[in-house]
Amino acid sequence: MGSPVLTFLGAAGCVTGSKFLVDADRSRVLVDAGLYQGLRELRRRNWEPFAIPPADLDAVLVTHAHLDHCGYLPRLVREGFSGPVYCTRESAELIEIVLRDSAHLQEEDARLANSGGWSKHRPALPLYDGADVEATLPLLCPVDFDRDVEVGPGLCASWRPAGHILGSATVLVETGERRTLFSGDLGRPGHPVLVDPVAPPSAHSVVVESTYGDRAHPVADPDALAGAIRRAAARGGSVLIPAFAVDRTELVLLALHRLVRDGRIPRLPVYLDSPMALAALGVYRRAISADSPQLRPGLEEVRAALDHLEVRGVAHAAESMRLNRPATPCIVVSASGMATGGRVVHHLAHQLPDPRNCVVLTGYQAVGTRGRQLVDGARQVKIHGRYVPVRAEIVDVPDFSVHADATELLAWLAAAPHPPEVVYVVHGEPASSAALAVRITEELGWCAVVPRAGERVRLD
Repeated sequence: MGSPVLTFLGAAGCVTGSKFLVDADRSRVLVDAGLYQGLRELRRRNWEPFAIPPADLDAVLVTHAHLDHCGYLPRLVREGFSGPVYCTRESAELIEIVLRDSAHLQEEDARLANSGGWSKHRPALPLYDGADVEATLPLLCPVDFDRDVEVGPGLCASWRPAGHILGSATVLVETGERRTLFSGDLGRPGHPVLVDPVAPPSAHSVVVESTYGDRAHPVADPDALAGAIRRAAARGGSVLIPAFAVDRTELVLLALHRLVRDGRIPRLPVYLDSPMALAALGVYRRAISADSPQLRPGLEEVRAALDHLEVRGVAHAAESMRLNRPATPCIVVSASGMATGGRVVHHLAHQLPDPRNCVVLTGYQAVGTRGRQLVDGARQVKIHGRYVPVRAEIVDVPDFSVHADATELLAWLAAAPHPPEVVYVVHGEPASSAALAVRITEELGWCAVVPRAGERVRLD
């Protein structure tokens, strides 16, 4: 029997593109199949041939429904993968929404690039299209939390709540007597809607994310969001909030509900301009109505936020275009959260030049994204082949982060019943991963390694 091997095909040395290949004696499975996002040199990796023929994979195991963990699935299918894609039930619902939106955006970006002439490629093509997504969706195999599933000959896996977004999970892979735990993205203790991440089970190896591995989340500024809204309204401007369609939108709506209820912001029209966010909101509503065990008890306030904020959903492109230049002050919540695509990009093109407006960024902004450029103080950003001046007020509100910070990651690791033999630190910018590895070594006394892209390690 050969040694089981783990290969780091993505999220090594960067914060996106999660892909981890487990080669066992009789099985080959991929844990996560995420898209690279951010810097151009990272995005180009999406187009590179996959490390092995996708048809050789027995299965894909997905931790959660964010694009950098599931967005590569249709490309795998396009290139020959036809096996099961295991994930939790809520993740399956959200993955359907996320992948359809991703294909639509890629097809739209290719169309705009071809008509606008700014692409170097003739013609510009999408990485995958709607047909590839529709071929992928029947492969989704929902699994229950805390149940062992045989995902390949001689290989089992189980999913446990990670508290990051609805359906998010850590995944324990067992090959023979060897156990490898993949954290996926870990949530924070005290998420307003979700229960805390479940403590890790005993494992020989742990693959842990490090998005915020070099920092602690700042103490929340109770007036950051409210102040930004009040200032923009006083100037006669509007507030644009780029927000991830899954989970972040729900948290933003909850915060707006509380601010209106407490009289801390004026009652402005609130537009939810993202078909994907509207669909994801339906998944959250159903989970709340079903009293899902992933949710905190007593979510009456969340129900109130979703039912009484008078959110105006924007389904059609024509209505969205009218929000490019709102006639009166309003709040527009739109995807994507890092301003890399979607309707929010069109809003930014029209609203950034107006100093009356305000753009509120609500989460992690990866290097190379427009969101990161705005946080870093860019005076102009490139949108659809043209540079747009940044005169609007830019406000970074990190209170909405649903990633565990360095101290929270350490506390989660330390809760394991037994120390692992090694911890592999992934899914972070290089400085972040290195800092977390040092803390794991110094504070927990464990062996911690930051793997290189493409590196292979034995799991026995």
